Amino acid sequence: MTATVSQTTFRTAILNGQSDRPLGLTDAQGRAAGRRFDVYRNNVAVSLTEALETGFPAIAKLLGAENFKAIAGMFLRQYPPSSPLMMHYGAEFPDFLQGIKQLSHLGYLPDVARLELALRRAYHAADASPIAADALAAIPPMELGAVAFEFAPAVALLRSQWPVHALWAFNLADGPKPQAVAQDVLILRPEFDPEPHALAPGSGACVDTLMHGATLGDAAAQGTAAADDFDLSALLALLLNGQAITKITIKT
Repeated sequence: MTATVSQTTFRTAILNGQSDRPLGLTDAQGRAAGRRFDVYRNNVAVSLTEALETGFPAIAKLLGAENFKAIAGMFLRQYPPSSPLMMHYGAEFPDFLQGIKQLSHLGYLPDVARLELALRRAYHAADASPIAADALAAIPPMELGAVAFEFAPAVALLRSQWPVHALWAFNLADGPKPQAVAQDVLILRPEFDPEPHALAPGSGACVDTLMHGATLGDAAAQGTAAADDFDLSALLALLLNGQAITKITIKT
């Protein structure tokens, strides 16, 4: 098609199925766009909706097909793609869900979407070489409290007041029925596919502190303050086995 209209007008018409066809939009023979434009507009909407469903499968299941399609239609009109790479589409979706009043009774939806977005980002994150499995064991015990970690680009932490990991697992991985508890989720990518791990009490506070550059001693103190039964050894084993740590430094 040959366009004599602005890109803004064209984009608005493409994303809004209720808008009129742009005046001045013609094909190679000079004919008005007509039905061909409608077909193209429908294909764009379908493609973007499918991209969202691929990126947020748990949200699609929680909402149901028809509701998800309606929500996706609202979203794509407000947030057209900013990149030709559809793997990045939907970054604004969690905050968008949080702003929809009709979904306020499903308060967990935005955080489930944030988990799914974090998993997708972890999948596409750059590779990084982890430290050796015995690297921590080689550090003198008196110096362990002063160590700080650098983490692989794929590592992400989501702290939520909702049972986000349980909701995700129940809908996509045949997990048990979620209980009404807050959950912190750590995303690791030891191989090619990211893995979400529901953290034990105190571990979220500890990891959060570590990811902000604090020492292991300070982070462990945060974990213990958050939960009396905080298990630092179990958390370190998870980080090492998940190849989350890429560098150790000792702060003096």
